[in-house]
Amino acid sequence: MLKHLNITITGKVQGVFFRAHTLEEAKKYHISGFVRNEPNGKVYIEAEGESEPLSHFLEWCGIGPEKSSVERIQIEEGPICDLSGFEIRK
Repeated sequence: MLKHLNITITGKVQGVFFRAHTLEEAKKYHISGFVRNEPNGKVYIEAEGESEPLSHFLEWCGIGPEKSSVERIQIEEGPICDLSGFEIRK
């Protein structure tokens, strides 16, 4: 079943290549959407995909890349937006 998730990640998640690694993980799990840094130091992701791949993607988001330190991950379901591809946004 296709789902759309709005994900906010808090912790040491900027300046550690979190967005680049998120792009790699999204491609690996065939997730569509985008990732961007927020002015408040958080990372925001919109992700669309099938339930099981999204579950694996979320597991990774809770850990992040090697130099990051994820303190909190907030997940909200949203309406399907028919996103295609995955990109890093400024």
